Amino acid sequence: MSKKVICLALSAILLALVLPTQAQQPKKIPRIGYLSGIGSEAPTVEAFRRGLRDLGYIEGKNILFEYRDTGVTQDRIPGLVAELVQLKVDVLVVSTGPTIRAAKQATQTIPIVMVTTEDPVATGLIDTLARPGGNVTGLTLLTRDLSGKRLELLKEVIPTISRVGYLLPDSPDVRIRFKEYEAAGRNLKITLQSLEVQGQNPDFEGVFQAAAKARVSALVTARNALLIVNRKQIADLALKNRLPSMSERSDMVEAGGLVSYATNEAENYRRAAVFVDKILKGTKPADLPVEQPMKFELVINLKTAKAIGLTIPPNVLARADKVIK
Repeated sequence: MSKKVICLALSAILLALVLPTQAQQPKKIPRIGYLSGIGSEAPTVEAFRRGLRDLGYIEGKNILFEYRDTGVTQDRIPGLVAELVQLKVDVLVVSTGPTIRAAKQATQTIPIVMVTTEDPVATGLIDTLARPGGNVTGLTLLTRDLSGKRLELLKEVIPTISRVGYLLPDSPDVRIRFKEYEAAGRNLKITLQSLEVQGQNPDFEGVFQAAAKARVSALVTARNALLIVNRKQIADLALKNRLPSMSERSDMVEAGGLVSYATNEAENYRRAAVFVDKILKGTKPADLPVEQPMKFELVINLKTAKAIGLTIPPNVLARADKVIK
């Protein structure tokens, strides 16, 4: 037998041995890193996971879910982002401005899906909505652009309103929103009063005492992790002080606030799951246009209105997408 024949025979044997081994290699299960500051059982997190299930993903079987809770402060964000990056997650899902920026700073290769109230173009997170570029895409919720509409709704509910308190945590993003409410208020002859919410465990009783001292006749609660976590206490104190409240999230109204005008939170995070699915199937974040909400919901809590002695005008009530009775 020639050397050439022997070599070919050995090659065939080696190939026969290698191919079954390769065929038996388990398929890599995608790993999703999710960073939030409002608790793993929050409705938005569940909405995202439900969105994944609707797309055929089963946790532990064909997808892995790495959840990290930052809490209400920003101190832990860089470390948690680094932890997820070191795990080599296939996609990072983030929501707050600080988590998005920390994720972008930590990696230029792992795709990042954001759900943000910020203007991602103005803040330099992406190039344009249509062509985000880089590794960041997702949804921008236009919360700020609704400031004027929310004050208009408050004025429809309470025509005599002249001074509105704004719960103001120590957050650059929320402070920018306060300025936008101030600008919108001037056109409606409404003065915005800042109500400082300080520290990780704020004295909300003191905040509401400051509201009473400032003679505010209504309250705006911003979309912010600290306020979301404490929404029940805030709603109870607003009720105790007979203060109508306008919220940037509907879960504030479900906790006992008066009214909210915002996008549908569950739908936003279900859409985030669609972005993840597209990325896992090979689409680059740079080629996925950032989405803006097309629909906004007005939610009214009639139980709260009755408790504070307020009658919701019929024309406002007729426009409500959801009424809590």
